[in-house]
Amino acid sequence: MSIFYLVRHAHADWTPDEDRPLSARGHADAERVADILQPYPIAAIYSSPFRRARETIVPLATRLGLRVRIAPELRERRLGHRATQGFLERVAATWRDPSFAHPAGESNTAAQRRGLSLVHRLRERRVAEHIVLSTHGNLMALPSQHVRQRAGSCDSIGERVDESRV
Repeated sequence: MSIFYLVRHAHADWTPDEDRPLSARGHADAERVADILQPYPIAAIYSSPFRRARETIVPLATRLGLRVRIAPELRERRLGHRATQGFLERVAATWRDPSFAHPAGESNTAAQRRGLSLVHRLRERRVAEHIVLSTHGNLMALPSQHVRQRAGSCDSIGERVDESRV
């Protein structure tokens, strides 16, 4: 069974630029992520193409001598046009109705499918390996939600879910 470590990007000062870098606090947190994950036998690291997700996982990759592979499936979910106006309400609307998408946005259902498709492909290609996925809060929550909902029985991702590893 493959083991996935889901890492939400570290702190980045908010700006409308989706490719914003980590803050000083975020860089310190990235080093702590590396401290925590370095002892595990990690075979591969995949990241969202967004800078804050990549920068979060670079210290671990450097320590382990691994390259960070960019996986577009791990990108942030698109909220659509004017995503900064009424941000919290716009996010809440997508969680109330998983199939709802704002104009030019992406529904939770579509983002969940996108994230799970990567997990399925990696599980087939990287059998019994430890894999790190560096992504964003919403995208990390959606596949995890799917797994937890199915944890009572064997699910389509793998064996029973160890909640301490989700």
